Formats: sequence, C-alpha cells, structure tokens
Amino acid sequence: MRDALSNRALLWSLLIGFILVSLFVLGVRTLVPPDEGRYAEMAREMFASGDWITTRLNGIKYFEKPPLQTWMNALTFTVFGVGDWQARLWTGLCGVSGVLMTGYAGARVYGARTGLYAALVLGSSFYWIACSQINSLDMGLSGMMTLTLCALLVAQRDAATPAERRNWMLLCWAGMALAVLSKGLIGLILPGGVLVVYTLAARDWRIWTRLHMCKGLLLFFAIAAPWFVLVGLKNPEQPHFFFIHEHFDRFLLKEHHREASWWIFLALLAAGCVPWLGVLLQSLAQAVKPPADGLRQRFRPSIMALVWLVFIIAFFTKSSSKLPGYILPVFPAAALLIAHYLELGTRRSRLLNASLMVLLGAVLLGIVPFMTRLAKHAGEDVLYAQYQQWVLAAGVFGVAGGILALLYARRDQRDLAVIALAVAGFGTTHLMLAGFEPIGQARAGVRMLPAIQAGLTPQSTIYSVGIYEQSLTFYLQRPVTLVDYLDEFSFGLEQQPALAIPTVDAFVVQWRAHAAAGVRDIAITRADVAAKLQRDGVPVRIVASDARRTVIANF
Repeated sequence: MRDALSNRALLWSLLIGFILVSLFVLGVRTLVPPDEGRYAEMAREMFASGDWITTRLNGIKYFEKPPLQTWMNALTFTVFGVGDWQARLWTGLCGVSGVLMTGYAGARVYGARTGLYAALVLGSSFYWIACSQINSLDMGLSGMMTLTLCALLVAQRDAATPAERRNWMLLCWAGMALAVLSKGLIGLILPGGVLVVYTLAARDWRIWTRLHMCKGLLLFFAIAAPWFVLVGLKNPEQPHFFFIHEHFDRFLLKEHHREASWWIFLALLAAGCVPWLGVLLQSLAQAVKPPADGLRQRFRPSIMALVWLVFIIAFFTKSSSKLPGYILPVFPAAALLIAHYLELGTRRSRLLNASLMVLLGAVLLGIVPFMTRLAKHAGEDVLYAQYQQWVLAAGVFGVAGGILALLYARRDQRDLAVIALAVAGFGTTHLMLAGFEPIGQARAGVRMLPAIQAGLTPQSTIYSVGIYEQSLTFYLQRPVTLVDYLDEFSFGLEQQPALAIPTVDAFVVQWRAHAAAGVRDIAITRADVAAKLQRDGVPVRIVASDARRTVIANF
C-alpha cells in the first residue's frame, strides 16, 4: 500500500485512535503544580462561587490572565463534575482541534497529502502532545492562535472565492479575539506583527485589502471587549494591572525572574519537533523557494508560515520574560512547513529522519539505568525507579517505530514511512507522560490528603505558612489562609489584605487561640518552620510530611 489517501479505513482508524487516546489519557495523571493546580483551582472557585467576571485564586482577586480557560474549565466542572480529566479537557480539545485545523488548512492550501502529513506531524510532535496534556494557558492560547493562522491561510489562498475569503477572515478575527481572551494582547500583537513582516518579505501589499478589516474589527471587539469592560467596572484596579504590569512590564523588565539564554526557544523548537527534527531545517529552507511549478502566486502560504514561526520566536527571545510554553504557537506553522517538505523532499531525508528516531529511542534506553540520579529530594529516588519501566517502554517503542519507518523509507513507501514515524512519536511521548504519575503525585502532595482530611471539621481553618501548594489546594476543594506569603498574590492582597496573615507571629496568636477553644486547625508548611514552631512551644502535632512539605495540626 503506497497511497494512504485512498485507504479510508486506515485514515479513519488513525483519526479515531488519535482522538480517543488523546482524550482518555487526560485523566491518568495527577494535576502537577504550579500551573495545573493554579488554573484548576481558579476554575473550581468560579464554579463554586458563580462569579464569572472576577477571577480569583485561593479566594483572592487574580488578574494576571484573561478568563477564557477559567470559563471553559468551570463549564466543564459544571457539566462533568470536578476532577483531573475535567480540568484538562479544554487544553486536550485545543490540542486535538489544533491538529485537525492544521491538517485541514494544509489540505486546502497545499493539497490532500500535505494536509494528511501536517496533521500527522503536529499530532506526533513531542511538545504539542505534552502541552495538550497539561492544564496551562499555553495550549489554550495556541489553539486559538492555530485557528487564527489556519483561517488566514485558507482565506488568503489564491483559489479562495470572495465568500470563502470573507467567512474565513471573519473566523480569523474571531480566533484573534479568543486568543486575547486566552492570554492577553499577544493574541492581537503576534498576528499583527506577522502580517506586517509577511507583507515586507513577500511584497504582498494587497493582502491588506483582503482582510475584511471593518467587519473583522467589529467582530473582534464584540467577542473580546465585553469581559474587559465588565471586569473593569467591577474592579477598577484591574485595567492598569493587567494592561501595564502584565504586558509592558513583563516584556521589558526582569522583575519576574524569568530570564533565560537567547537560544532557549531555538532549543525548545528543535526538541519539541521530535520525531521530525531530521527535516526541520530543510523544511524552513524550502519555504523561501519559489513554487516548483514556476507559477507566480499572489499569496505565499509558506512565507506566511515561516514568518509566523520566526517572528514569534524573535518576539519572545527579545522579551525579558521567557517561559517554555511561549514557543508553543509556532508548532502548527512548523508542521505545515515540514509536511510540505515531506511531500516534496527526497528519500534520503526520510531515511535520516527515521534514523534519528531510532537514535532517540536508543538514547532513552541508555538513560534508564541512571534515572534515579534525577531525584532532587530525599526518598524520591524510588519514584524515579518506578518511572524507569515507562521510559524503557518508550525507548523500545521509539526504536521499533523508527526501524519500521526506516524500512518503509528504504522501500520508498512515503506515506507508510510518515505514518510509522508519527505513531512512534505519539506513542513514545504518551508512555513517558503516563509513567510520570508517581513523581507528579509527590510534587502535588496528594498522598497527604487522607491525613489532612481526617482531622478537618467544618469549623477548621487550613493555613499555608510560608508556602502555597497550588495542586493540594485544588484537591482540598477549599481555599487556605496564607501566612507570610505574597508572590503572585501581591496585587490581590493589596486589594484584600484581610484574606491573609502577614507574619508567622500573628499566625501563632490565632493558632493558639483556636487550639485553646478546641477548634481543630491544619497548617501546611516547610519542615524547618514546623521544627521552629515546636521549639518555641507552639502546640504542634505533625500529621504528615514528605521531602517537600510538612502538615501540622493544633490538636
């Protein structure tokens, strides 16, 4: 079978298998702090309070990001109940829909085979899969940015009819609005910057006449503006904090301590493209070549995709704040370019790519004996020992899939080689993610839950002294009282100082008073803080402890 496009049973099997596995594994792991716990707890509090305008974390106003993901998670909790897979459902759906949109755009712009390859490439890229299984804002933003990019490509292709161009451009504007509601102004700034650079690079000046800007801007503001107006009216302090501090200050200043080397996003692009790293550079180089048929194109989709990738990397490289998830929106563009190259590229390039997958699998096998050395906390080496069997399985799967892709490539069975490599990347990544669960449980502290809940009464207060446990708070399903802790709560506590206790001394006074009155309280803290309280004669009983935290009671 050399032509997979004619085999509908195979294509439907790949699609159904991809969707089912992607959604099923959303619930196999504990929510790992900080991001997963934070955004799950924000949604749980929105769901519990019924306030869909003012976003809160631990009961405190929290305006660092817009509410789209919080809305979607709270809606999921409303429909399906509160839980792990429910908290990840939005990001999972964004990951799946991003693959489908990229495949559709590839088919409409380049042809059916490129569309198939684009979906296979993105759906098996390590970073895209991993982020679609993590409850963070990056995949939600990337899903909306993918909608923006794909709608723009389909709308601007030379074969588009006037009605198609209008409808797809309106969808593009809607995608930008949803991207703004996902993570802020970058949902507009990044596509706008890409469009300017593309115009200069491709000399496609007339594209500005094909954007349906008047209708698009009306739709954009109709979607994006209402929440900003409502939250600003209800919370007058929000606009300055959100637009100035969270955008311009974060981009220009280093106060958030999120600096990194200039090359970090290039390294993440390379690692995130696995198992397609072997054709990444060739794909980027091909994008600047003129069409193979020699026909002059008004719209240059490959240039647009390349500019999308390069501009976003350059933008965040310039930023003083660099987090790994910032790079995620470039992967659909990379998938389109890689897919286009896979269709036109040589057999030698496919052999190289498959060989790199075999090598990667071998590297995973090689690190298995040394994995216990990765433990950074006492007693957690046993968790990495449990993880070894999963990494071993991932390595075997990667080697086997790479060898199969290599055999197909040698026979010049292009479709099967691409499918085999995609399945290898997809399976290898999911095995590594699933096996991380014991380590994730340790990071979240969920093994302490029975001991904590056993001592709680409706009158109990849970304190968090000197630390804040993002995931543990979600699993306790109630906010904690912060003690001697600010960090991301600094702005919210300026507005609501009564929701926290500023010093450990003030906490001790309340802790003692509750103990004397027979009120059973719990506190989550560090081992050194618990030991000091005991030395000072404070009524403290250690309820549970691990290498990361200690839970104490006043009874």
